[in-house]
Amino acid sequence: MNPSTTVSSSSPVATPPEIILIPGNSLLTATPEEGRQLAVKMARLIVKMTQPDEEKRKQLRESYGNDAMMLIAVSHVVATEFATIAAANHYWRDTTVYSST
Repeated sequence: MNPSTTVSSSSPVATPPEIILIPGNSLLTATPEEGRQLAVKMARLIVKMTQPDEEKRKQLRESYGNDAMMLIAVSHVVATEFATIAAANHYWRDTTVYSST
């Protein structure tokens, strides 16, 4: 194991110490839009954890950025994260949503 990684007693996954997988340690957001933004951020953090080498990520970005199937796979990851966040927020049922129309 890389000496710059840590493994907590509650999680068997080794993560670089500077990567926080759930920003603010909470899935709660005020609005669905904030929830969606959090889902995107969490998906990006998973990529960063999986491939901690920034230069390598930049190299790979060109490859997956031009591959429709890989982009669809990314959207699935974000959708899964968003579903988890929405459930944690009780699907924002307690908020009043106003239409602009």
